[in-house]
Amino acid sequence: MERVLMKGNEIIGEAAIRSGCKLFFGYPITPSTEVIEYLSANFPRAGGTVLQAEDEIGAINMCYGASCTGARVMTASSSPGISLKQEGISYSAAVELPMVIVNVNRCGPGLGGLGPAQSDYFQSTKGGGHGDYRVITLAPSTAQELYDFTMQAFDLADKHRNPVLILSDGFLGQTMEPVVLKERPKAPEYDKSWIVNGSKGREKRILASYSLTNEIGEKNNLYWEKKYNGIQETEQQWEEFYAEDAEYLLVSYGTTGRICKSTVLNARKKGIKLGLIRPITLWPFPDKAFIPYKDKVKGMVTVELNTGQMIEDVKLAVECKMPVHLYRRQGGMLPTENEILNYVEDKFGLSKEGEA
Repeated sequence: MERVLMKGNEIIGEAAIRSGCKLFFGYPITPSTEVIEYLSANFPRAGGTVLQAEDEIGAINMCYGASCTGARVMTASSSPGISLKQEGISYSAAVELPMVIVNVNRCGPGLGGLGPAQSDYFQSTKGGGHGDYRVITLAPSTAQELYDFTMQAFDLADKHRNPVLILSDGFLGQTMEPVVLKERPKAPEYDKSWIVNGSKGREKRILASYSLTNEIGEKNNLYWEKKYNGIQETEQQWEEFYAEDAEYLLVSYGTTGRICKSTVLNARKKGIKLGLIRPITLWPFPDKAFIPYKDKVKGMVTVELNTGQMIEDVKLAVECKMPVHLYRRQGGMLPTENEILNYVEDKFGLSKEGEA
């Protein structure tokens, strides 16, 4: 295994190559552009092809077509570009097409700015486009997770025949950190009997999402609902950090998740029993992570780079059995570990020694 220093967006590109991805369709947009740049320079050595589409709408529909053939395919963009892709993502979910989508979140709304943000949480976890569908969403927090989760994303996409979204941000995408380029184990063999690869000698296959009757429409939607319920049951992922004996918990993901670890360590030095739950899958949201703490901790604080989006899922997960507060920064600004700790102390009436 080699350990190298790479930029976050380049790490995603390298992981895609090593995951057996063969096709990338995209359009440059800061702060995700290095993904397409890296793949343009390095994909040919692995037999891959990069095509810069005329726009984001074209890119996602190229992914749709390529995925129909069973190829591993990826696209990457940033917030406004992901918005343009939403119709194609909805169609891909309906046809059950595996693909990996990378969103290097920029702060918005509108064109917004290039700093780190988590303002696309709702879009990523609640469907984003039209119709009742879900996209599996992974939230890396480090360079190594950018690498590992990109590999995992391709396997999850094939396993569940569903689009998988990697939600990064300007900090993770632009920061250079050491990463171990682990060789991936052989990917499992997934059923490919649905792909479109010529119909000579067999019945034709049609990949389409249109429901000709209401009865067929209801049958299809019930099927998707059952599928998503299964994913919710089996694919929840999270990390716990000093949570076992915690009296108070932070809940945060991605860039703020790593900041919150320092907050927890600083709180422990002051005698405050603070812990962290860091969701790794944003959808399915890791409700199971909160079960041991619903009747145990005195309160929680979500730390987010938005006006408060994940906090809704946290409140549902704890069934309103404790106070859940929000500490936020926006517009590309990052909180410091001390700012977060001061907020916790203030909200829960904690003294400097950790006593209420």
